[in-house]
Amino acid sequence: MKITFIGADHEVTGSCHVIQACDKNILIDCGMEQGTDDYENQELPMNVPDIDYVLLTHAHIDHSGLLPLLYARGFRGSIFATEATVDLCRIMLKDSAHIQETEAEWKNRKAKRAGKELVEPMYTLNDAEGVLEFLVPCNYDDKIELAPGIDVRFSDAGHLLGSASIEMWITEGPYTRKIVFSGDIGNVNRPIIKDPKYITEADYVVMESTYGDRYHNTSVDYVKVLAEITQRTFDRGGNVVIPSFAVGRTQELLYFIREIKEKKLIDRPFDVYLDSPLAIESTNIFGKNTHECFDEEAMKFIDAGINPLVFEGLKFATTSEASKMINFDNKPKVIISASGMCEAGRVRHHLKHNLWRPECTILFVGYQAIGTLGRSLIEGAEDVKLFGETVHVSAEICQMPGISGHADVNGLIDWIKAFRGKPKKVFVTHGDDEVTEIFARRLNEELG
Repeated sequence: MKITFIGADHEVTGSCHVIQACDKNILIDCGMEQGTDDYENQELPMNVPDIDYVLLTHAHIDHSGLLPLLYARGFRGSIFATEATVDLCRIMLKDSAHIQETEAEWKNRKAKRAGKELVEPMYTLNDAEGVLEFLVPCNYDDKIELAPGIDVRFSDAGHLLGSASIEMWITEGPYTRKIVFSGDIGNVNRPIIKDPKYITEADYVVMESTYGDRYHNTSVDYVKVLAEITQRTFDRGGNVVIPSFAVGRTQELLYFIREIKEKKLIDRPFDVYLDSPLAIESTNIFGKNTHECFDEEAMKFIDAGINPLVFEGLKFATTSEASKMINFDNKPKVIISASGMCEAGRVRHHLKHNLWRPECTILFVGYQAIGTLGRSLIEGAEDVKLFGETVHVSAEICQMPGISGHADVNGLIDWIKAFRGKPKKVFVTHGDDEVTEIFARRLNEELG
């Protein structure tokens, strides 16, 4: 067995690892790098058509986003993932391809005017649709024979609908070795989805460390904080613009806002615009995967015939015209739009219309990678570039404390401590450069 680390090593995005065993070439994730690219992903140690399988921990683009590029370069193997991950990939990869094509078109319009060389999109919608044909849905906890000598199992990682840690048993000659890929380990006590499931046995572990140096504030009442931010913004006559990841974080926000409205925590009726076709489709997929993925609290609503993600005043903007009209409505409102790090998508238009207004609030509700527009805003940028124009930042910039789909350092330690016998080696990945070193030292100090 040979392990090669391709991406998300000493950085958070671009997750990709290679297992070569039993004459098979296997990728664990095939993610896109986002934000700054301080550590370029390595080239794959084989020709793309020679890859036999991809095992996908979850659907986030930094774990799945290069699958269409893999297809464009000749991959025709099988991609195994949980059923919910397959459902989400069917919309997320096509959305990613649309972004690639749209950005290439925009760059080429500028290039033509400047007489410069045209660019090609990283991949196309045809590539995304092509790779979807090779997705193989799996159930949590089923042990699957991938090939002679290789068995795998997906265990709920509690990070995103359908997210998984991947257990892999490899038998070569008389020896069987077990390697576990943590995927992104979820935070406990989050709404809607279940807590991460602990795994107890492994010879080798490859684990994430996104928050390997930080602690979440577990005492935060997110409903109360969201209500307070929204109320003071409405009192100023402004909008609350929430750049949100279309899958996972958006559904949590809808869950919180339903409770805010139910308990009348804001002193007036208000509209909530969900301005992301991807987020709208994702919300529908959440409704399809309730029994396998929802936690006990969310299931109480489902069993009572209540959709916990829908409420009065929720409006969906599916077309670009509907999106544009949101900013012609003068009533204070909540606008939830993708992308979560403000790197692409409709949220950039809402930032252009609201960032310069001191009565408005831009509320961040998730991790902002180094080098992204979202990171610049929370670090206090006074001016930003949007669509080639400089926009002065006058709006209130807020960040929900502690809201994260990732376990903090305590959650990571709890996850690795669940192994009954110490693994022979733990490989620390998926964290910023200094964080991986800090977390690795802590593992050595606490666990030897």
